[in-house]
Amino acid sequence: MFCPKCRCEYREGFSQCADCHVKLIPALAPLPSEPTSSDFVQYKELLSTYNLADIALIESLLDSGKIIYFMQNDEFNTLTFSPQPVRVMVNTDQIDEAKKLLEDFEPKYSRHS
Repeated sequence: MFCPKCRCEYREGFSQCADCHVKLIPALAPLPSEPTSSDFVQYKELLSTYNLADIALIESLLDSGKIIYFMQNDEFNTLTFSPQPVRVMVNTDQIDEAKKLLEDFEPKYSRHS
């Protein structure tokens, strides 16, 4: 017999979990499997920039193409000048599509990867 809440096993004759105070069941459902690497987005740097106007335009272009991305270090540049550029990180499965969206884009103070 098993507790469906805490998953503790009990000997025959018990009908309620001593800790959770719920009715025991004869068998437990299997636990969900551990996430695999395919359950997560893998990112690659597309480009980096110090220019906040570039960041806004890049975000707009990537959003229009439904590209999965995030801007690494962008929170620091909005407060003060940061020695670290904002790195545009794009889903590795969409990197070619993102490059195509930005092929005519001329960033200021940027470094392409």
